[in-house]
Amino acid sequence: MKKTVETKSPIRFDLTKREFLKTNLYVGFAAFLGSTGFYPKRTLGSSNPLKHFSFVQSNTLDTVTVPKEYTWQVVSLWGQPMFSKAKEFDHKTTGNAENQKLCVGDNNDGMAFFEKENRKLLVINNEYCNLSIMHHYNDGILTPDDITKNMFAHGITIIEVEETNGKWVLKKDSAYNRRITPETEMDIKGPAAGHDLLKTSYDSTGTKALGTWNNCGNGQTPWGSYLSCEENFNKYFSCSDKEQKLSVEQKRYGIKTKDAGYQWSKIHDRFDISKEPNEPNKVGYVVEIDPFNPLSTPKKRTALGRFKHENAELVLANDNRIVVYMGDDQRGEFLYKFISKNSYDSDKNADDLLDNGSLFVAKFENDGTGFWVELKPSNTGFNTKEEICIFTRLAASTVGATPMDRPEWVATNPLNTDVYVALTNNKNRGIKKNAGGDPMKVGGPNPREQNIYGQIIKIRPDLENHSSQTFRWEIFAMAGNPTVNQGSARRGSPNINAENIFNCPDGLKVSHNGFIWIQTDGNYSNSGDFKGMGNNQMLVANPETKEIRRFLVGPKECEVTGFAWSSDKKTMFVGIQHPGERGNSSFPEGKKDALPRSAVIAIKHKDNLEIG
Repeated sequence: MKKTVETKSPIRFDLTKREFLKTNLYVGFAAFLGSTGFYPKRTLGSSNPLKHFSFVQSNTLDTVTVPKEYTWQVVSLWGQPMFSKAKEFDHKTTGNAENQKLCVGDNNDGMAFFEKENRKLLVINNEYCNLSIMHHYNDGILTPDDITKNMFAHGITIIEVEETNGKWVLKKDSAYNRRITPETEMDIKGPAAGHDLLKTSYDSTGTKALGTWNNCGNGQTPWGSYLSCEENFNKYFSCSDKEQKLSVEQKRYGIKTKDAGYQWSKIHDRFDISKEPNEPNKVGYVVEIDPFNPLSTPKKRTALGRFKHENAELVLANDNRIVVYMGDDQRGEFLYKFISKNSYDSDKNADDLLDNGSLFVAKFENDGTGFWVELKPSNTGFNTKEEICIFTRLAASTVGATPMDRPEWVATNPLNTDVYVALTNNKNRGIKKNAGGDPMKVGGPNPREQNIYGQIIKIRPDLENHSSQTFRWEIFAMAGNPTVNQGSARRGSPNINAENIFNCPDGLKVSHNGFIWIQTDGNYSNSGDFKGMGNNQMLVANPETKEIRRFLVGPKECEVTGFAWSSDKKTMFVGIQHPGERGNSSFPEGKKDALPRSAVIAIKHKDNLEIG
């Protein structure tokens, strides 16, 4: 790969102050330009990843491109057998439902690496499936087995992995291998457990749920559990009663009378809202799983609110209380955090820490400050905390939370208290209201009208304590395209140049030594406003200098999503989701007639250096 010569001096930012004010960008970018003195400098880790790789150029190849100093390999694939009794993936049929239940799920997203007594596990979200690929472009005519198969491709995959001769492989038949699907029984925990709004014909107690689906980002706890986040759960419900009208609450959560093509209601009445109107209220939570106990029952933690969860970034406050940052990934929705009532103690049972506490939503001011508003009956109009946990979006609208440009992953810096939030895009900014009727005004952390590129903001809690209810914020990077948008707000911030352009930041993680890793899920047309951006990608940023460099480019039509590091930090696991979603890829096999398959890959430095 040819090494690209980097720009040594920043590209000039051409907007005048008048233009800034005209587009309400002035405050945000003033914070950006003055940020060198905004917060005290922090010491980064000794290993600087930006010094250990050659710049990767954007491209539209149907493969993974990494720096010449690195190698990559596939660890797991959609349809890969986890047990000997499962059949190998069949590109002609994609197998049947029973086989899919024994194999790795589709469209992997968030993931985490766990190690205990030298046993290594990867826990991987399986967000959704590409119906046209799974069902071979059959115009939506699905058999019961087809429907069950696409259902079993959802959920979570837990696999044991091991490194042999420098290669990571899935250990078939491991006692820890497990699929969690939309039919796995789960416990509903926290304030909403037992509420009438959660009772259904199969669960008169309101304390049980069947399954999890559309699992997006994730989190990890210090007690060794995995947090999986339910996002676009609404797309699986339909209604057989053509006369039924949708409630305000159903509309706010995107429930419609037709599903997105999955047809689950044809085999399970619980996905028909005319038959089970409370079933949607059982989804939209953070699910906690014990990966090292295959017999354990997953728990839905209602205290963390119900919305389209992107990820759950868990950290400790100064007094060891649990703090969980969460984004609601829809245009004009909100940023939240949960603070536990009790403190974490490694010598005590932590089971109730995520069930008891306070839920807050963020309000941003245009002057670079902000505060967290606690959601409670006295200020939301809801009678009980239980109702707030079920209809969190409506409660947040009532207190005047700031509608954001689709809050995706939230990442915290382990070296300080900095918090980074990926705001992926919002074509309706300044044009329409959000689903709850809240105006999506231009300004503050959302400074661009019809925002097609997205941005990353940084938040610093006051008193450098994650439990603080006030904070300061600044724009860390405003994605854009300076090669086609010079002199306009779509140019991007000063740290965006012709060599690192990207759009729609989505996945976000800060590694152990303080560097920020960015994954994208955006427009890969490589034309018009997106000319030169190529396929979706992964980049790394220096939090002090704000330098951003491209580290990886994914195959055609994919999203790059999900991170995990091995315990020794010498392997980075990365997700490649929905390659060839429009039928123009054969990744990773690269063979004629091979179906594109989502995958988890492992990346290593050729000199066995740490990555991060």
